[in-house]
Amino acid sequence: MSRLRGDRGMVTAEAAIVLPVLLLVLAGAVAAVTVVGAQMRCVDAAREGVRAAARGEDLQAVHAIVSRSAPGGAGMALAYDGDQVEVMVTTRVAPLGPIPLRIRVRATAVAQREPGTVPP
Repeated sequence: MSRLRGDRGMVTAEAAIVLPVLLLVLAGAVAAVTVVGAQMRCVDAAREGVRAAARGEDLQAVHAIVSRSAPGGAGMALAYDGDQVEVMVTTRVAPLGPIPLRIRVRATAVAQREPGTVPP
């Protein structure tokens, strides 16, 4: 019976060690999903914006299209280079919520301008 008493509390000690590790892994997974989700939204916004710009839409229309698809607070840059148009969407993501860690996410899309369109 004395042998059983010596093992008392082992499960509690193991759980006290494992739970913080599991929480760190969970926080890392949530942060990764948050960053990847923001990246995908930036890619989609850049693609939609470059399509609109390639069709000859004005800057305000392109900005409105990008704003609908991009994460909140994202910025957009539009550049013309000959017959090509480029849209870059950038934002800063807080993957762990209130923790003051910010990660910059950026996506760029390039397209050929439609014939007959002129850059603004």
